[in-house]
Amino acid sequence: MQTLEQGYHYAPRVAEAILADAQICLQGQPAEQRAGQVRKLLAKQGERHGQSVADLAKVEVLWTVDAGLEDQQVLQAYGRQAMRQMRILRLLDEAVEQGAAATQEDLAQMLNVTSRTIKCDFLELQSAGHYLPCRGNLEGIGRGQTHKAQIVGRWLSGETYDQIALHTHHAVVSVQRYVRNFVQVVQIRRQGFSAEQCAPLLQIGLSLVRDYLVIYDQHSDSECRERLESQLERFQGAQKGAI
Repeated sequence: MQTLEQGYHYAPRVAEAILADAQICLQGQPAEQRAGQVRKLLAKQGERHGQSVADLAKVEVLWTVDAGLEDQQVLQAYGRQAMRQMRILRLLDEAVEQGAAATQEDLAQMLNVTSRTIKCDFLELQSAGHYLPCRGNLEGIGRGQTHKAQIVGRWLSGETYDQIALHTHHAVVSVQRYVRNFVQVVQIRRQGFSAEQCAPLLQIGLSLVRDYLVIYDQHSDSECRERLESQLERFQGAQKGAI
């Protein structure tokens, strides 16, 4: 308000109207369903075990079952199983970001495979060091770092996009997007915004913002910070060029 009134000489009511419009633009309207996405009712986070499915409080989530080109790149490079496992990681993260907790049965139904197949995928992913925020893990041992945060940690530690894509069976464009979102979170956080404010500004989940901030705190050595500062400079330069 102060900037609009003093810097641009807007009347208070005009400045207030501009901020109201900006809030709508930045926070957006309710998510629209895109190609490859499906709406699904899942158990709400925090619901206790032992209840019948019918008695559980539900949350409607928007799940990206097929991310299009990104999924096709993984399929061509690493095969169908790797693509399915990447989808499992993505669906679990999206559920958590929208306040839900998915089960292995939910995933099997959505990916059109058996529960046995999902269990095998879980064992392989966990052996590879992935945290799987399914209903059992969330209610039992608490949250760990999602695969997006782990990928950003690899990048901060010096791995290239290609190396990360190879080690995690992700498309390079996905890795680049996770890093870009991380850099945006750090940039906005340094401007004094809270995690709760960063999430709607960037249109990503609050839990993911918090994960990124934890990764930022954990990678505080000079090499990691130098890599981050370099990326921030490039990001800010691109913003100025766009303006």
